[in-house]
Amino acid sequence: MQENAQKILNNPKFQELVARRSSFAWTLSVIMLAIYFGFILLVAFGKGFLGTSIAGGVMTWGIPVGVAVIVSAFVLTGIYVNRANGEFDELNRQILEESK
Repeated sequence: MQENAQKILNNPKFQELVARRSSFAWTLSVIMLAIYFGFILLVAFGKGFLGTSIAGGVMTWGIPVGVAVIVSAFVLTGIYVNRANGEFDELNRQILEESK
């Protein structure tokens, strides 16, 4: 068991998988943090914009901007899952095959 784990850890594809997955996860995390902090900054300093009515109606710009922040979290999660199920799972499969 220990020998098998060592084979996996020494596999160059495993090192590639860890580096690519980590880089991609950090990129998506930074994007999400920028969206959230951007929204908070907009709430703090752009109250006039967020409180402005859309086309003279009841809804203000704050509602669609807030919904966009929430939807962006789902979209970024979907992007990660899509890549994980494709590219990352394929690399994982190759690593496991080579370690047998």
